[in-house]
Amino acid sequence: MSEIDVEAVEDIDDEAVPSGVDAPEYVLYGGKGGVGKTTMAAATALASARDGTATLVVSTDPAHSLSDTLETEIPAEPARVRDDIPLYAAEIDPEAALEDGPFAEGGGGLGGAGGAMGGLGEMLGGAGEEMVDPLGGSMPGADEAAAIRLLIRYMDDPRFDRVIVDTAPTGHTLRLLELPDVMDSMLGKVLAMRERMGGMMENLGGMFGDDDEDVDPEEGLDDLRVLSDRIEQLRDVLQDPTQTDFRVVMVPEELSVLESERLLGRLDEFDVPVGTVVVNRVMQDLADVADVDADWFVSPDLDDCEFCQRRWDVQRDALSRSQEVFQGHDVRRVPLFAEEVQGERTLRVVAACLEE
Repeated sequence: MSEIDVEAVEDIDDEAVPSGVDAPEYVLYGGKGGVGKTTMAAATALASARDGTATLVVSTDPAHSLSDTLETEIPAEPARVRDDIPLYAAEIDPEAALEDGPFAEGGGGLGGAGGAMGGLGEMLGGAGEEMVDPLGGSMPGADEAAAIRLLIRYMDDPRFDRVIVDTAPTGHTLRLLELPDVMDSMLGKVLAMRERMGGMMENLGGMFGDDDEDVDPEEGLDDLRVLSDRIEQLRDVLQDPTQTDFRVVMVPEELSVLESERLLGRLDEFDVPVGTVVVNRVMQDLADVADVDADWFVSPDLDDCEFCQRRWDVQRDALSRSQEVFQGHDVRRVPLFAEEVQGERTLRVVAACLEE
């Protein structure tokens, strides 16, 4: 793995750049795709690790960009990516996560050719690309559930004092929180069938995607029970504001505001509190959003540039219409950068805006 090439940052007042962050043990960044969640996660992770806090930043988005943002190769399993600070990183590969555990292809798990739930999915009323909720509706695919399984493992890892997550921009991430209730229903149906059918259930192994006589159907059921318990633990963590800060990232545009409102509504349905709303790419001077002096930062010319003025008018309209989104939340603004936001220099400025 290549080491990060740390860029000189002498153009930034080091005292103005946060060393450590004011955040609980878990920080999750969510929002519409392309609003800058990876940037926020990387900046927060860097700042968190600067005071010696062992910090893991994880990307669960299949379209990974964490490596580019941190300017270093990020592995699929957590590894230290900085020598000077205890910063760890991982980009979860959902396909690789399917190779073991309860969603494995073949074997005693619940994968196999019969769809995400194998023969069990067909037995309970459906198969295909998504797990079927026997109470109606559908659940996320096995790849997303496998990614969450890995995420749960990392959040329990004693090596890390703080875990920061760049979440995938899909509502399926939230729907995974329904899995404990769905699995309880599934397990109840399976156990009821075992009682009714007795010895006939000894052949259940084939329904789990493998006709091997050595497959133990109880192993698959036990995997389901364990995964259900772990996801329930994750749900408890996400619903506890003393342990988790779910931060919604948006840009000052009407569609992003609407998307953020929907996300906040969904989070509220699952009793997941949102502590922070981050408004990214605001056309304001850096000095207006953070007490940091970076003489290389290029601010929009709102006095003489007609294009800048019009874009700022659009942003102000969106921001004024989003006041309800901001109510009850800690609002942070990050300015629009003239350059790509990646590497030590720009991420430290972003961190200063987030911790202002």
